[in-house]
Amino acid sequence: MSEFTTLEVVRAGALTTVQDLGRAGHAHLGVPRSGALDEPAHRLANRLVGNPEQAATLETTLTGCAVRVDRPATVAVTGAPCPVRVGGRPAPWGAPIRLPAGARVDVGAAAHGVRSYLAFAGGVDAAPVLGSRATDVLSGLGPDPLTDGAVLRIGPPTGAVPHLDAAPAPGPARELALPLLLGPRDGWFTARALRTLGRAAYAVSPASNRIGLRTEGPALERAREGELPSEGMALGALQVPPDGRPVLFLHDHPTTGGYPVIGVVPERWLAAAAQAVPGTPVRFVPRRARSVAHG
Repeated sequence: MSEFTTLEVVRAGALTTVQDLGRAGHAHLGVPRSGALDEPAHRLANRLVGNPEQAATLETTLTGCAVRVDRPATVAVTGAPCPVRVGGRPAPWGAPIRLPAGARVDVGAAAHGVRSYLAFAGGVDAAPVLGSRATDVLSGLGPDPLTDGAVLRIGPPTGAVPHLDAAPAPGPARELALPLLLGPRDGWFTARALRTLGRAAYAVSPASNRIGLRTEGPALERAREGELPSEGMALGALQVPPDGRPVLFLHDHPTTGGYPVIGVVPERWLAAAAQAVPGTPVRFVPRRARSVAHG
C-alpha cells in the first residue's frame, strides 16, 4: 500500500495552483521566483497543520475549490476569508480540520479578498522543479494549474498539529496604500507625473493576475521618448507601459523588461496587493531610499 494520501480535485475553481515559497535565485536564468502571493497566509496555513513553512499548499483564486481525500488527513484554510465545508457541513476557517477518509472539503468563494490557501498535513507532494513545487503561470514551470478530476499526492505528516480554536490573522485591506521607493527610472517621467503618482486615486484592474497588479487611473506623462534596452526586473517593481498606467510586478513577473520602472514597492506590502479585488482603491506613497530603509 502506498504511504501517500491522495486527493482528487472535484472542483478546480477559477485558478487553483500548487504553491510554496518559490524558486529564488534563478532570475539570471530568466526564471521568476513564483511562490505563494500571500506568503504570510501560506506560512500560517502550514503552521496550522504542523508543516514546515516551505511545504506546498493549494492557492485558490476568488471561487475556491473542492477536493476529496482517500485517507484521513488534517487541513487548514487561510488567506481570503471564505466558507469552508466538510461533507456538506460547515467547518472552521483559520483552524486545523481533521478529515475522515473519503471526505470532501469545499473551499468556497472568497467573501473578501482574492486568494485562499488550503494546506494539508504533509504538504502537497508535487514534483519539484529547480527546488520548488510552485506553479509559475508565466514560464509554465511547476505543476499545471488544477483541473477537475486531477489527482495529487500528500506527503506523510512531519510535525504536531497545534491545539487551538482559530488563529488570528488580518483580513484583506479595503484600500491599498503602498510605499514606493522611487527609481531606477523615475527620471523618465515629468515632475507632473511624479506628483500625479503620489496624489491620484488608482484602482485595481480586473486584468490583474499572478504576474502583476494592473491599475486603472490617470496616465503618467513621460519626460523621455523611446524605450530602454531590456533590463532586470525586481519583485515589486512598478513598471509603466506605453499606456502610462502603472503595473505592480508580483511573484510570476518577467525577470527582464524594457518599459521604465518608476519605483519599487517593498516586498512586505505585496501580500496585501495580491489580495486586492478589482476596484480596490490604490494609493502610492513615493519615498526616497533613506525613508524606507527600515520599512
